[in-house]
This record gives sequence, structure tokens and C-alpha cells, in this order.
Amino acid sequence: MMGRRATVQIGLRIVVMTLIAVFLIAILVGTGILGVGRTVRNTNYRSAVGAQQPRRLVLSGGLELAYSDSGGNGPVLLCVPAIGHGARDFEDLSRRLAPQYRVLALDFPQQGNSGSDTEPASSTRYTELLSQFIDKLNVNSVVLIGNSIGAATSIRYASLHPQRVKAIVLCDSGGLGKPNLIAKIFIGSFVQFFAAGRRGVFWFPWAFDRYYRHVLIMAPAHEERDRIIRSAYEIALPLEQAWRSFAKPEENLLPLLPSIQCPVLLAWTKQDFVIPLKYAEPSFGLFRNHRLEIFEGGHAAFLEDPDRFEQCIREFLKDAEGGS
Repeated sequence: MMGRRATVQIGLRIVVMTLIAVFLIAILVGTGILGVGRTVRNTNYRSAVGAQQPRRLVLSGGLELAYSDSGGNGPVLLCVPAIGHGARDFEDLSRRLAPQYRVLALDFPQQGNSGSDTEPASSTRYTELLSQFIDKLNVNSVVLIGNSIGAATSIRYASLHPQRVKAIVLCDSGGLGKPNLIAKIFIGSFVQFFAAGRRGVFWFPWAFDRYYRHVLIMAPAHEERDRIIRSAYEIALPLEQAWRSFAKPEENLLPLLPSIQCPVLLAWTKQDFVIPLKYAEPSFGLFRNHRLEIFEGGHAAFLEDPDRFEQCIREFLKDAEGGS
């Protein structure tokens, strides 16, 4: 009797251990740690998200950066995209504001139609490239329109070159809150998510699709959202690098905000879960001269609520030009 009970217990242990082993293997395979991933394909979906023809190229920091240029002799508006996005985000805005303004829009490295970089993505690195880009184009006075990490880059550039920046439009800006424990856990989970995509795990495009449906939620942004989703594998590396940088103390922008002398338009979307308004809003008072406008959408007002964004930015630019 005892022998039979012992045999049953051993059998149960074997079953439990087998189930645990299968579960762990499934996790390792699912995250790509075991190296089981997609078949490598030579795709270039990110090109459709970047600067379109007739795009231009400039050598900045030893690499080629693609950009679009509406042309004209009006005040220069330089659009700086979110991570994983590109100059095409700003096509509609450029059509709306040209020819009154000369609208430039940039592709960051390994995104859109720009080349690869030897340095990891961060707002510090992108500020270096933005500075070199502006110098190459001989732009002496600029209004910066930045989204997410592009907005953080715009803040950092304005703090370094206040004499060259007439105004800043910050769309759901990164860097405006000091990460607490919950924020660090949130950031860390996204680092691992994009690292899985960089390794090429089979489930990443499906998961990235579900994720981005909560990032760009309004109908006017759906075509651009679909283009970004198709490029999921190609942009996973800069996304991983950027999210890894978000937890670094040196990427926090709060000490720089009081030094921003130009007018600032804070354009925030109501349903942003990546950088919620309530997380960033306590820092807004550190700007000397700012106004806040709330828009429909999930992370990019100019894409998701374009009519109202155009109205607000025209009013803001008119006031900023009058003030100068």
C-alpha cells in the first residue's frame, strides 16, 4: 500500500515538474531567449513612415538623415517625431501650414529613410543630431514642433541654443516627470517588450499591433498607425534603446525647464496612457511662458485632432511672432 502511494506521489511530482518545464520553455521561446524567432527578411516598411519623395538627405554626425522640406521663405517650423515614427507624421500639418511657413520634418536614425547609428537612441543623442542638422541647413531661427521623445529633444535643444529657438510646441513630451518605482517598472516592461521584437519573436507584430491601437486611437491617424505597425520588427531596436534611456536620471528634463525662455505650447491628448497628462502636468509651471491645450487622441494631437491642432498652432504662432 505504501509502495503504491509512493509511486503515485513520484508520478505526480514528475507531472508537475514536466508542466513547470514546459511552462518555462514556453516563456523562453516566447521571449526569444532560446533564439526561436522569425525568419529574417529584407523588408523596408519603415520607409513608408519616413520622409517621402522628393525627400532630401543631409550628412549629420557621420550618418545620413532624411527629411522633408515644404520650401518657401516663411518662418521655419522644424518637426521632430516620436520614436518609431518619421517625417510622414507631419505631411498633413505641412500641407496646412505651407506656404506661410517653411515646414521641415526629420527622420531619426534607423527610422523612416535615415541611416543607422552607432549610438543608442535617446533624447541626448537626438539633440546632438538635431543641432548638427540645423547647422547643416543654416537655419538661424526656428520653431520646434516635437512629439514624445522629439519633444524632449526640442526642450534640450532650446536649453542649449535659446537664441535660435523662437517657440516650442510640445506634443505629449517625454522627460517631464521623475520616474518613480511604478514608472520604472512600466518602463522596464516596455524595454523587455521591444527587446523581444528586436530578437524577432513570432508574436511581436501581433502584440505591437494591439499596443499601437491604444497609442494612435483617432480615425485621422489610422493610416499612419498602420504604416508604423507594419514596420514593427524594423523599429524594435531604436524603441528598445529609447525606452531604456527613459529610466536614466540624466534624461530627466525638469532641471532644464526654467531655462526655456521662448513661448511654449503644451499640446496634450486626453487618452495618452504612455505619458498621461496627470503625470506630466505638475512640471508645466516650471516653464516661464506656456499655455496648455487638450486634444482628442492617444499620443499625437497633430495626427489625431488635426483641425483643432491647426487652429491652436496658428493662434500660438501668431502670438509668439507678435511677442518677438
